[in-house]
Amino acid sequence: MPEVIKLGEKLVGEGYPTYIISEIGINHNGDISIAKQLIDVAVVAGCNAVKFQKRNPEMAVPPEYKDVKYDTNWGIMTYLEYRYRVEFGYEEYAEIDLYCKEMGIDLFASCWDEDSVDFIEQFAPPCFKLASASLTDADLLKKIRDTGRVTILSTGMSIMEEIQAAVRLLGTENLLIAHSTSTYPCPTDELNLRMIKTLQHNFDCPIGYSGHEVGLQVTLAAVTLGASFVERHITLDRAMWGSDQAASVEPGGLMRLVRDIRVIETALGDGIKRVYPSEMSAYKKLRRKNSLLANLSSKP
Repeated sequence: MPEVIKLGEKLVGEGYPTYIISEIGINHNGDISIAKQLIDVAVVAGCNAVKFQKRNPEMAVPPEYKDVKYDTNWGIMTYLEYRYRVEFGYEEYAEIDLYCKEMGIDLFASCWDEDSVDFIEQFAPPCFKLASASLTDADLLKKIRDTGRVTILSTGMSIMEEIQAAVRLLGTENLLIAHSTSTYPCPTDELNLRMIKTLQHNFDCPIGYSGHEVGLQVTLAAVTLGASFVERHITLDRAMWGSDQAASVEPGGLMRLVRDIRVIETALGDGIKRVYPSEMSAYKKLRRKNSLLANLSSKP
Protein backbone atom coordinates (compact mmCIF):
# COMPACT_ATOMS: atom_id res chain seq x y z
CA MET A 1 0.00 0.00 0.00
CA PRO A 2 1.28 3.50 -0.74
CA GLU A 3 3.07 5.41 2.01
CA VAL A 4 3.28 8.44 -0.29
CA ILE A 5 0.10 9.93 -1.76
CA LYS A 6 -0.37 12.72 -4.29
CA LEU A 7 -2.54 15.53 -2.95
CA GLY A 8 -3.18 18.22 -5.52
CA GLU A 9 0.23 18.81 -7.09
CA LYS A 10 2.14 17.76 -3.96
CA LEU A 11 3.38 14.39 -2.72
CA VAL A 12 2.59 13.71 0.92
CA GLY A 13 4.56 11.19 2.95
CA GLU A 14 7.92 10.46 4.50
CA GLY A 15 10.74 12.35 2.83
CA TYR A 16 8.50 15.06 1.38
CA PRO A 17 7.79 18.56 2.72
CA THR A 18 5.03 18.75 5.31
CA TYR A 19 1.68 19.50 3.66
CA ILE A 20 0.26 22.41 5.65
CA ILE A 21 -3.52 22.86 5.85
CA SER A 22 -5.16 26.04 7.13
CA GLU A 23 -8.61 25.18 8.37
CA ILE A 24 -10.96 28.09 7.87
CA GLY A 25 -13.85 25.86 8.87
CA ILE A 26 -16.69 28.13 9.94
CA ASN A 27 -14.42 30.90 11.26
CA HIS A 28 -15.68 33.03 8.37
CA ASN A 29 -18.99 33.36 10.28
CA GLY A 30 -20.91 33.19 7.01
CA ASP A 31 -19.11 36.22 5.54
CA ILE A 32 -17.46 35.70 2.13
CA SER A 33 -15.16 38.71 2.64
CA ILE A 34 -13.78 37.17 5.86
CA ALA A 35 -13.33 33.86 4.03
CA LYS A 36 -11.24 35.58 1.35
CA GLN A 37 -9.15 37.40 3.95
CA LEU A 38 -8.41 34.06 5.61
CA ILE A 39 -7.44 32.55 2.25
CA ASP A 40 -5.07 35.50 1.77
CA VAL A 41 -3.53 34.81 5.18
CA ALA A 42 -2.93 31.16 4.27
CA VAL A 43 -1.37 32.08 0.93
CA VAL A 44 0.96 34.72 2.39
CA ALA A 45 2.06 32.31 5.13
CA GLY A 46 2.93 29.65 2.53
CA CYS A 47 0.30 27.02 3.34
CA ASN A 48 -0.60 24.34 0.80
CA ALA A 49 -4.36 24.25 1.32
CA VAL A 50 -7.37 25.85 2.94
CA LYS A 51 -10.19 23.74 4.30
CA PHE A 52 -13.81 24.66 4.91
CA GLN A 53 -16.68 22.72 6.49
CA LYS A 54 -19.82 21.80 4.56
CA ARG A 55 -23.12 20.61 6.04
CA ASN A 56 -26.70 20.12 5.07
CA PRO A 57 -27.99 21.27 8.46
CA GLU A 58 -31.18 19.25 8.15
CA MET A 59 -29.11 16.08 7.87
CA ALA A 60 -26.12 16.97 10.04
CA VAL A 61 -27.82 18.44 13.12
CA PRO A 62 -29.26 15.77 15.46
CA PRO A 63 -33.04 16.17 15.91
CA GLU A 64 -32.75 16.85 19.63
CA TYR A 65 -30.51 19.87 18.95
CA LYS A 66 -32.44 21.53 16.13
CA ASP A 67 -34.71 23.63 18.34
CA VAL A 68 -32.23 24.29 21.15
CA LYS A 69 -31.81 28.03 21.67
CA TYR A 70 -28.31 29.27 20.85
CA ASP A 71 -26.78 32.64 21.74
CA THR A 72 -25.05 33.81 18.55
CA ASN A 73 -23.34 36.86 17.11
CA TRP A 74 -26.69 37.69 15.47
CA GLY A 75 -28.85 37.21 18.53
CA ILE A 76 -30.61 34.21 20.05
CA MET A 77 -31.78 31.64 17.50
CA THR A 78 -32.25 27.88 17.28
CA TYR A 79 -29.16 25.79 16.70
CA LEU A 80 -30.54 24.77 13.30
CA GLU A 81 -31.01 28.42 12.32
CA TYR A 82 -27.45 29.14 13.42
CA ARG A 83 -26.10 26.32 11.28
CA TYR A 84 -27.87 27.70 8.24
CA ARG A 85 -26.56 31.19 9.08
CA VAL A 86 -22.89 30.14 8.79
CA GLU A 87 -23.36 27.84 5.78
CA PHE A 88 -22.13 28.85 2.33
CA GLY A 89 -24.15 27.85 -0.74
CA TYR A 90 -23.19 27.23 -4.36
CA GLU A 91 -22.54 30.87 -5.32
CA GLU A 92 -20.20 31.42 -2.37
CA TYR A 93 -18.30 28.18 -2.96
CA ALA A 94 -17.97 28.92 -6.67
CA GLU A 95 -16.48 32.30 -5.77
CA ILE A 96 -14.17 30.71 -3.19
CA ASP A 97 -13.12 27.98 -5.61
CA LEU A 98 -12.21 30.53 -8.30
CA TYR A 99 -10.38 32.69 -5.76
CA CYS A 100 -8.29 29.75 -4.52
CA LYS A 101 -7.36 28.81 -8.10
CA GLU A 102 -6.28 32.40 -8.75
CA MET A 103 -4.23 32.40 -5.53
CA GLY A 104 -2.65 29.01 -6.24
CA ILE A 105 -3.80 27.20 -3.11
CA ASP A 106 -5.68 23.89 -2.77
CA LEU A 107 -9.28 23.98 -1.55
CA PHE A 108 -11.27 21.20 0.06
CA ALA A 109 -13.79 20.67 2.86
CA SER A 110 -14.89 18.46 5.70
CA CYS A 111 -18.23 17.02 4.59
CA TRP A 112 -20.59 16.09 7.41
CA ASP A 113 -23.27 14.32 5.38
CA GLU A 114 -23.78 12.62 2.03
CA ASP A 115 -25.49 15.62 0.43
CA SER A 116 -22.44 17.73 1.22
CA VAL A 117 -20.15 15.22 -0.51
CA ASP A 118 -22.18 15.62 -3.71
CA PHE A 119 -22.13 19.40 -3.26
CA ILE A 120 -18.32 19.66 -2.84
CA GLU A 121 -17.70 17.10 -5.57
CA GLN A 122 -18.95 19.72 -8.05
CA PHE A 123 -15.69 21.61 -7.46
CA ALA A 124 -13.39 18.61 -8.03
CA PRO A 125 -11.48 18.93 -4.74
CA PRO A 126 -8.06 17.27 -4.37
CA CYS A 127 -9.42 15.34 -1.37
CA PHE A 128 -12.21 15.06 1.16
CA LYS A 129 -11.81 15.42 4.90
CA LEU A 130 -13.67 13.22 7.37
CA ALA A 131 -14.02 15.05 10.66
CA SER A 132 -13.40 13.14 13.87
CA ALA A 133 -17.11 13.26 14.69
CA SER A 134 -17.82 11.41 11.42
CA LEU A 135 -15.32 8.57 11.88
CA THR A 136 -18.05 6.08 12.86
CA ASP A 137 -20.54 7.16 10.16
CA ALA A 138 -20.26 4.17 7.83
CA ASP A 139 -22.61 5.57 5.20
CA LEU A 140 -20.62 8.80 4.95
CA LEU A 141 -17.32 6.90 4.83
CA LYS A 142 -18.60 4.78 1.95
CA LYS A 143 -19.91 7.83 0.11
CA ILE A 144 -16.52 9.55 0.27
CA ARG A 145 -14.62 6.35 -0.53
CA ASP A 146 -16.71 5.82 -3.65
CA THR A 147 -15.70 9.22 -5.05
CA GLY A 148 -12.23 7.73 -5.58
CA ARG A 149 -10.62 10.84 -4.16
CA VAL A 150 -7.99 11.04 -1.44
CA THR A 151 -9.51 11.00 2.06
CA ILE A 152 -8.06 12.60 5.18
CA LEU A 153 -9.43 10.87 8.28
CA SER A 154 -9.26 12.64 11.64
CA THR A 155 -9.24 10.38 14.69
CA GLY A 156 -10.35 12.53 17.64
CA MET A 157 -12.92 11.14 20.11
CA SER A 158 -12.20 7.61 18.78
CA ILE A 159 -10.71 4.40 20.16
CA MET A 160 -8.25 2.28 18.15
CA GLU A 161 -10.86 -0.33 17.29
CA GLU A 162 -13.02 2.36 15.68
CA ILE A 163 -10.05 3.75 13.75
CA GLN A 164 -9.16 0.26 12.52
CA ALA A 165 -12.74 -0.36 11.41
CA ALA A 166 -12.84 2.96 9.54
CA VAL A 167 -9.56 2.16 7.80
CA ARG A 168 -10.81 -1.29 6.78
CA LEU A 169 -13.87 0.34 5.23
CA LEU A 170 -11.93 3.11 3.48
CA GLY A 171 -8.83 1.15 2.49
CA THR A 172 -5.40 2.78 2.50
CA GLU A 173 -4.99 3.29 -1.25
CA ASN A 174 -6.07 6.94 -1.04
CA LEU A 175 -5.95 7.53 2.70
CA LEU A 176 -4.19 9.93 5.06
CA ILE A 177 -4.80 9.66 8.80
CA ALA A 178 -4.57 12.59 11.22
CA HIS A 179 -3.98 12.16 14.92
CA SER A 180 -6.27 14.54 16.78
CA THR A 181 -7.96 15.26 20.10
CA SER A 182 -11.40 16.86 19.77
CA THR A 183 -11.26 19.46 22.51
CA TYR A 184 -11.28 23.17 21.58
CA PRO A 185 -8.82 24.32 22.81
CA CYS A 186 -7.12 21.11 23.87
CA PRO A 187 -5.14 20.91 27.14
CA THR A 188 -1.52 19.86 26.70
CA ASP A 189 -1.83 16.66 28.73
CA GLU A 190 -4.50 15.34 26.34
CA LEU A 191 -2.61 15.94 23.09
CA ASN A 192 -0.83 12.56 23.24
CA LEU A 193 1.55 13.20 20.33
CA ARG A 194 3.10 9.74 20.59
CA MET A 195 -0.07 8.52 18.89
CA ILE A 196 1.57 9.72 15.66
CA LYS A 197 4.13 6.93 16.06
CA THR A 198 1.40 4.45 17.03
CA LEU A 199 -0.57 5.24 13.89
CA GLN A 200 2.59 5.04 11.76
CA HIS A 201 3.24 1.57 13.18
CA ASN A 202 -0.31 0.35 12.56
CA PHE A 203 -1.21 1.79 9.15
CA ASP A 204 0.60 1.88 5.79
CA CYS A 205 -0.36 5.40 4.79
CA PRO A 206 0.84 8.94 5.57
CA ILE A 207 0.12 10.03 9.14
CA GLY A 208 -0.36 13.66 10.14
CA TYR A 209 -1.62 15.87 12.93
CA SER A 210 -4.74 18.02 13.29
CA GLY A 211 -4.22 20.31 16.27
CA HIS A 212 -6.63 22.30 18.40
CA GLU A 213 -4.20 23.49 21.05
CA VAL A 214 -3.23 27.03 21.93
CA GLY A 215 0.22 27.99 20.65
CA LEU A 216 2.57 26.59 18.05
CA GLN A 217 5.01 24.37 19.95
CA VAL A 218 2.98 21.15 19.79
CA THR A 219 2.39 21.34 16.04
CA LEU A 220 6.13 21.83 15.55
CA ALA A 221 6.78 18.82 17.79
CA ALA A 222 4.37 16.78 15.63
CA VAL A 223 6.56 17.53 12.62
CA THR A 224 9.67 16.31 14.45
CA LEU A 225 7.78 13.09 15.25
CA GLY A 226 7.19 12.53 11.55
CA ALA A 227 3.80 14.08 10.79
CA SER A 228 3.53 14.17 6.99
CA PHE A 229 0.86 16.87 7.11
CA VAL A 230 -0.47 19.26 9.72
CA GLU A 231 -3.75 21.12 10.04
CA ARG A 232 -4.55 24.10 12.22
CA HIS A 233 -7.63 26.31 12.44
CA ILE A 234 -6.88 29.90 11.45
CA THR A 235 -8.60 33.16 12.35
CA LEU A 236 -8.19 36.87 11.79
CA ASP A 237 -8.54 37.44 15.53
CA ARG A 238 -8.97 34.88 18.33
CA ALA A 239 -11.34 37.31 20.05
CA MET A 240 -13.84 37.06 17.18
CA TRP A 241 -17.17 35.38 17.88
CA GLY A 242 -17.33 31.68 17.09
CA SER A 243 -16.83 28.27 18.69
CA ASP A 244 -13.47 27.54 17.02
CA GLN A 245 -11.80 30.95 17.23
CA ALA A 246 -10.05 30.41 20.58
CA ALA A 247 -8.28 27.27 19.32
CA SER A 248 -7.19 28.98 16.09
CA VAL A 249 -3.94 30.57 14.95
CA GLU A 250 -3.84 34.26 14.06
CA PRO A 251 -2.03 35.53 10.93
CA GLY A 252 1.30 36.30 12.62
CA GLY A 253 1.32 32.94 14.35
CA LEU A 254 0.55 31.11 11.11
CA MET A 255 3.48 32.78 9.37
CA ARG A 256 5.79 31.74 12.22
CA LEU A 257 4.39 28.20 12.18
CA VAL A 258 5.01 27.66 8.46
CA ARG A 259 8.47 29.27 8.70
CA ASP A 260 9.48 27.07 11.63
CA ILE A 261 8.13 23.88 10.04
CA ARG A 262 10.31 24.52 6.99
CA VAL A 263 13.34 25.19 9.22
CA ILE A 264 12.71 21.95 11.14
CA GLU A 265 12.40 19.95 7.92
CA THR A 266 15.79 21.22 6.79
CA ALA A 267 17.36 20.60 10.20
CA LEU A 268 16.06 17.02 10.47
CA GLY A 269 18.24 15.92 7.55
CA ASP A 270 18.43 12.32 6.37
CA GLY A 271 19.97 10.57 9.38
CA ILE A 272 23.24 9.74 7.58
CA LYS A 273 26.31 10.88 9.52
CA ARG A 274 28.83 12.84 7.45
CA VAL A 275 31.50 15.52 7.81
CA TYR A 276 30.26 18.74 6.22
CA PRO A 277 32.48 21.12 4.25
CA SER A 278 31.64 23.83 6.80
CA GLU A 279 33.31 21.69 9.49
CA MET A 280 36.66 21.42 7.71
CA SER A 281 38.13 24.60 9.13
CA ALA A 282 37.50 23.42 12.68
CA TYR A 283 38.63 19.92 11.71
CA LYS A 284 42.03 21.14 10.56
CA LYS A 285 42.48 23.54 13.47
CA LEU A 286 41.15 21.48 16.38
CA ARG A 287 41.55 17.78 15.62
CA ARG A 288 45.03 16.85 16.84
CA LYS A 289 45.18 13.29 15.50
CA ASN A 290 43.11 10.97 13.35
CA SER A 291 44.54 7.62 14.36
CA LEU A 292 41.47 6.02 15.93
CA LEU A 293 40.26 4.04 12.93
CA ALA A 294 43.79 2.97 12.05
CA ASN A 295 44.27 1.63 15.58
CA LEU A 296 40.98 -0.23 15.46
CA SER A 297 41.72 -1.80 12.08
CA SER A 298 45.17 -2.97 13.18
CA LYS A 299 43.80 -5.12 16.03
CA PRO A 300 43.89 -8.89 15.34
